[in-house]
Amino acid sequence: MQRLFAILAMASTLALTQSVLAAEADKDYLVISPAQATDVKKGQVEVLEFFWYRCPHCFDLETEVNAWARKLPKGVVLKKVPGILNPSWTALARAYYALEAVGMLDKLHSEVFNAIHAQGMDLNPPERFFDWAVTKGVDRKQIADAYNSFAVNTKVMRAQQLTTGYRISGVPAFTVNGKFVTSAYLTGSNAALFKTLDDLIAQERGKNGKK
Repeated sequence: MQRLFAILAMASTLALTQSVLAAEADKDYLVISPAQATDVKKGQVEVLEFFWYRCPHCFDLETEVNAWARKLPKGVVLKKVPGILNPSWTALARAYYALEAVGMLDKLHSEVFNAIHAQGMDLNPPERFFDWAVTKGVDRKQIADAYNSFAVNTKVMRAQQLTTGYRISGVPAFTVNGKFVTSAYLTGSNAALFKTLDDLIAQERGKNGKK
């Protein structure tokens, strides 16, 4: 009987500890109401990372985000969204989608960060961005056409809508399944940010019947 009580006490302590360690609403993350529509297949979990190329915190977090992303469970889809908090952010959002349009985003995404933060370059003016892209092997006419294309215009508008819909007030910020938004500012540290994201993802996967 004493052993049973000991086991029950241990189980209660473990449950309490897990409860304390779990992410807390309004502390580690905010609940989005109404929830936003996601763009993934049924049963998947969507994570959006809102960033700005000129944001030093986004630059500093990039390596950790990439390492964390490599360990995500199957069915969790991480998408990057260039946040647009004011009109001056639009140029680099357009640059992001232009690189995507010409098939050079995977290769040059981190390079844009490095150019701005490590090399002190200003890639906001379109012509300077085109000049820089050419040094990385991108055809100038191709990237310029993509930058000014209807497709890129549409994606930039969508990024603006998402930034507004999720009430993003600063970057980097992350959303989970259209329901939650979190950041290192809310959690207090990068480590706590990724712990909160893992908790929210696990919660949403549990609702999908996945462990």
